[in-house]
Amino acid sequence: MATIPMFPLERTMLPGEELPLRIFEPRYSALVSDCLAMDDPAFGVVLIAAGREVGGGDTRSDVGALAHITEVADFGDGRYRLNCVMAERIRVLEWQPDDPYPRAVIELWPDEPGDAVGAEAIREVEDSIVALFERIARARGAEVDGRDIVAGADAAPDAAMWLYGLTARLPIGQADRYSVLAAPTAAARLAALRDAVETLSALVEFQLSGE
Repeated sequence: MATIPMFPLERTMLPGEELPLRIFEPRYSALVSDCLAMDDPAFGVVLIAAGREVGGGDTRSDVGALAHITEVADFGDGRYRLNCVMAERIRVLEWQPDDPYPRAVIELWPDEPGDAVGAEAIREVEDSIVALFERIARARGAEVDGRDIVAGADAAPDAAMWLYGLTARLPIGQADRYSVLAAPTAAARLAALRDAVETLSALVEFQLSGE
């Protein structure tokens, strides 16, 4: 367990994704300053379930990921441009009072033990994603190789990162992204991704039927 700086966002960030940020709000300028004093500058990112990023008063989710700062541009007067890479999944155990920025007691949350997820099962979902993008392209009179959409996702080091990579390629809502992130096991994550693809496919077919 550790108490770390937190940056709530109106987007579910997944391990493996890049996160560019422009910092100008004083409390988050303080967060960046404190992070840059660390040996490994990082902060936690969670989804804002209700409310807004600016000004506080938000309701924050309890599952997120660590954002490791990889590049910093300091423009002075507390203004920064950051490039971050999302990495380890975290679970918030307790929120601390904002001082001046959000802080929380967290623990790293790797996947819990469960049924193994094989490559064949992930390939089936991958095929559904490919078919979905090719269906959209045909409806627009275009040609797209859906394999280009998922290219490289299978280079991930494990099933968890493979599933995160596929999720990141889908135009789905934050709740669906959060369901994938918060799934306790790899098998549950696969099921959440499958449900998201099926929901998106049904929505696409409904929209196309009205054209």
